Amino acid sequence: MSLAKRSITSVTWNAIANFIRLPVGLIQSIVLARLLPVEYFGIFAGMVAMVNLSYVFFDFGLGSAFFHRSAETQDEDQAIAVLFSLRLIFTSIWAVILIAVALILLSDQRQLVLIVLTVTGFFSKIAGTPVILLMRRVEHRRLAILEITTAIIVAVFSISIAVFTTSIWALLISSVVSLVWMIIVLYLWRPIWRPHFAWKKSIVNYFLNFGSRIMSANVLSVSIDYIDDLWTNIYLGDLALGYYSRAFKFATYPRTILALPVNKVAIGTYAELKYDRKRLSQAFFRTNAFLIRIGFLFAGWLALVAPYLIRILLGEKWMPMLDVFRLMLVFTMLDPIKVTISSVFQAVGKPEKLTFVRIIQLLVLILGLYTLGWQLNIEGVALALDVMIIVGIGLLLILVKPYVDFSARRLFVIPLIALVSGISLCLLMLNYFASTIFDWMIASLLSVCFVIVYSSVLYLFERKTIFKMMHEMIDFSYWIKRLKSFSGF
Repeated sequence: MSLAKRSITSVTWNAIANFIRLPVGLIQSIVLARLLPVEYFGIFAGMVAMVNLSYVFFDFGLGSAFFHRSAETQDEDQAIAVLFSLRLIFTSIWAVILIAVALILLSDQRQLVLIVLTVTGFFSKIAGTPVILLMRRVEHRRLAILEITTAIIVAVFSISIAVFTTSIWALLISSVVSLVWMIIVLYLWRPIWRPHFAWKKSIVNYFLNFGSRIMSANVLSVSIDYIDDLWTNIYLGDLALGYYSRAFKFATYPRTILALPVNKVAIGTYAELKYDRKRLSQAFFRTNAFLIRIGFLFAGWLALVAPYLIRILLGEKWMPMLDVFRLMLVFTMLDPIKVTISSVFQAVGKPEKLTFVRIIQLLVLILGLYTLGWQLNIEGVALALDVMIIVGIGLLLILVKPYVDFSARRLFVIPLIALVSGISLCLLMLNYFASTIFDWMIASLLSVCFVIVYSSVLYLFERKTIFKMMHEMIDFSYWIKRLKSFSGF
């Protein structure tokens, strides 16, 4: 199957997986939010931040080194076995250190959470080796099936525990169930790779050399992702982090629908096109144009209906997170394209380009946390996150210019006009709503209004481009052949 077909098929499978995972995960999150204390979410988010921040120092960029196609990784079986061996060594050291920290420095629920997350994280990193192999091949069917089934099984277990015990195990069980099911799907059901060790000096040197170039960027990236949670937990407490973490969780749900499946495919696609600037530029522009338009659509809609959805779905106890949730939507709009731009640097073998950008972002975030965070509580933390992502996107777009051709104006101007137009008209409509109208009615009216206005502006200015991209991306003859093969014609 050609790269184009593999990319389309993989995006399709990932989109299907996420369209199923989204309602399942949303129902799970809503039920847990209603049943569990807010502080539980703060404790859990704080320990997750500690686990992920510590592990990045032991990951050493091995996965990115395998994605980057070179002479050392042409023999996939040998290369993945070497990666498996290296990862086992580094991850074992990490797990021992983190469990020691939990036993010596922590107690009660924090100790329990950190130990469980560390143990399951250790085995998940080792057992997840075939995932990297499938992503490199741009073959996501099995991964999509794994995600769908995992989401359903985890939801059943976590909701059951929350209903009958209201224990923090309702949050912890997801890591245990995910690990067990991943082993079953990847190793017991038609395994695509059988674990074995290998050690070839040239391949080991390649992994370590490439990893050393990207490790600093990875450390910075993970720090940017989790330092706000850790800071909030340390300085503002479990309750504040509980509100902040749930606001972030719900605000970033739009990424689960379409951004994540596209980003999963983008890194493999860019890697295969790294020597063809024209096609790489086309893939880069289309991917980011799509993500920006979808991101702006979801962000604008959620900003309008947020107070009504929180009251309807989560209850009044979660209303303190409203302002944080709305501020997080700026991050929701821009974060997905940060990932795709970063993938270009990995694909062309220039991961060090990310280091400068992430240093600036981390400094901006830390400065924002100790200024805005102190003054404005969790709302200030969210503002610091927004400033950081805007600065980062601007720098990335400047640095990626030598490798791809694109127009920033074409990427952002029209969806921004559509966003402002939709929100403005909807806010005007609110002046005519009686205060006695039910929340669900107001949310429905605002939703319809915003989607119509936003879509109309895009259609007005970009209909020719939209039709052209759809025509080029969809090969109807290919899908007819697939349909015939499935139906037995």
